[in-house]
Amino acid sequence: MLIFLIGFMGCGKSYVARNLAPILEIDYVDLDKLIEEKEQLTVKEIFEQKGENYFREKEKEFIEQLEPTENLIVSTGGGAPCFFNNMQLMNEKGLTIYLNRNKEKTIWRLLKGQYKRPLIANLSAEELEKFYDEKLSSRKQYYEQAKLHVGDADVEEIADLIRTYKK
Repeated sequence: MLIFLIGFMGCGKSYVARNLAPILEIDYVDLDKLIEEKEQLTVKEIFEQKGENYFREKEKEFIEQLEPTENLIVSTGGGAPCFFNNMQLMNEKGLTIYLNRNKEKTIWRLLKGQYKRPLIANLSAEELEKFYDEKLSSRKQYYEQAKLHVGDADVEEIADLIRTYKK
């Protein structure tokens, strides 16, 4: 089964994928890291040198080439569901899980590593909160199309939800 983890940047998609994979005994891939490896550039460098549209095309290409029969957890970037027909494709190919996490915890995580994230690298704490509110408002319509919404559930709880979903 293909499992797609979606949600706002900093909500823990990569962490959940990395820790969920051994529990479910399947592989995982972090879409941002995969694109970085193939391009030999960081996401930040791709945005700066080739533009956001180029990056979004690479996300789409990866999602399109996945087969529904694959057993894989895909940690997507925060914007991946919001471009092209990516959300529809992910829903057709597998189980989409929205990590709709607590706002304060998400912002705290973003502040810790914001230098790595091109869309927020130069924002103050106040600007980051405003950015979060505005971006989430525009992206929520895509995120909410996910088949499962898990809130602040931990990895074990998410694994149980997936097992229940499969029955």
